Amino acid sequence: MTVNTVLGLSMVVAMSCGLLAPALADHRDDDDEWEEEFRDGPCKVKRESDGDDYKEEIKCPNGRGAHWRRGEWKDEYWDRGCKVKIEAKYDEFKKEVKCERDNDDDDD
Repeated sequence: MTVNTVLGLSMVVAMSCGLLAPALADHRDDDDEWEEEFRDGPCKVKRESDGDDYKEEIKCPNGRGAHWRRGEWKDEYWDRGCKVKIEAKYDEFKKEVKCERDNDDDDD
């Protein structure tokens, strides 16, 4: 095969992959539930979502690897229609997000 033929075939393959990529994307519904657990250095991270609610919990043995502000503290605030609660200790961090659903769309 000539260089032009290989280059032409490569361009066709690249363009078709680019056109198909959006069709292969992972789309999630609002009602999706998921959970994941993993380690971030010495810390154990657990994240879960149930529709509009999200929870994240990080536990670090003896506070090693903790990336949040030191001390024991709590915070609550609203962010884009969602209530966010944060509770932190020297070895544990919890974040909970609860969003209010707009049920006006369901009435149609």
